[in-house]
Amino acid sequence: MRKYRIPSMGALLAFEAAARHESFTHAARELFLTESAISRQINTLEGNLGVRLFVRVKQRVVLTRAGKVYGAQVRRALESLDRDTLSIIAHGSGGGYLELAVLPTFASQWLIPRLGDFNARYPDVRVNMGVRTDTFPFAETHFEAAIHYGKPTWPGTSADFLFREEVIPVCAASLLTQPVKSPADLLDYPLLHSTTRPDGWATWFANLGVDDNRTMHGVRYELHTMLLSAAAAGLGIALVPRFFVDTQPEPSALIVPFEAPVVAESAYYFVYPTELSHGKPLTNFREWLLREALAWRTAHPVLDADADVGSGPR
Repeated sequence: MRKYRIPSMGALLAFEAAARHESFTHAARELFLTESAISRQINTLEGNLGVRLFVRVKQRVVLTRAGKVYGAQVRRALESLDRDTLSIIAHGSGGGYLELAVLPTFASQWLIPRLGDFNARYPDVRVNMGVRTDTFPFAETHFEAAIHYGKPTWPGTSADFLFREEVIPVCAASLLTQPVKSPADLLDYPLLHSTTRPDGWATWFANLGVDDNRTMHGVRYELHTMLLSAAAAGLGIALVPRFFVDTQPEPSALIVPFEAPVVAESAYYFVYPTELSHGKPLTNFREWLLREALAWRTAHPVLDADADVGSGPR
C-alpha cells in the first residue's frame, strides 16, 4: 500500500489562509478559529515538513521563500479539489461542469452570445471559462477542453474544425489623411499587430500582391480587444476578424479603409485530450458547439474547410 505524506486538511487550510493574508489573526477570523489554533496548526505543519514557512518580524508574520512557494502550490491544490467537489456534486444531480479554455475576444463576441441556447438545451450543464491564448499541457491545468486558433496540431488532443477566419483592416476615420486607393496606401499609416497572429499583416498584403518589409513594422497587442480599442483611438490600422466588428452591439466607431477581406489559412478548433473518457458536460457542449459552427459556416460559406483560403480578396 502506498503511503502518502499529505498533511491534515485542517493544517493546509490554516496555512493557506495565513499565507494569503500573511496574518494568523485574519486567518483565524476567516476560518472561525482562535489565533492560537492557527498557530498550532502552522507549527505542526512546519514540524512535519522540517521547513520554516513563516518568520516573525515586528509583531507580524512574513512568509519565507519556501512558504511563498508552498503557499501557491497548496492554494492551487485546494482550488482544484474545490472544483472537483463541485463537479461530482453536479454529476450526482445529472449535470456537471465543463472547464473550458477560451480565446477572450472570440468568447465575448461569438461564443457567449450563443450560450443562452446551450443553457436552454442543457440546463444541468455549466460551462466555466478561463483565458488561454496559446497551447498548453492539459495535464498541468484544470481545463478539460479549449477553443484554439491555429492548426490542428496540439499534441495529445483531438481537434474538431469549427470555421476559418476572414480578416479585414479597420481604423478610426480620423486617422486617414487621404483616400486609400490601393492596399499599399495603408503602409503610410501605423500598422497594429496581434501577437497571436504575428504574420497576419504580411500574409494579408502578400495575398494582395504587396511585398514590403514595412508590413512587419508596428506595435503588437496580445488581445483583439486591445487591437480594436487602439484602432478606435486612432493609433493605427488593425487587422481583425470580420465578425469581431460585425457583432458589435452598437454602431462601430471603426471604418474599413480598404475593402479586401482575406480568408486566413488557420482556423478555430475545439480541442480536448484524446486519452480521456469524456462525460456528459463535454459531450453535450461539443455536440452543441459543432452544430453552431456548422450553422455559421453555412451562413458564411467562405469560412468552410474547403474554402480556397489565402487566395486574395473576397
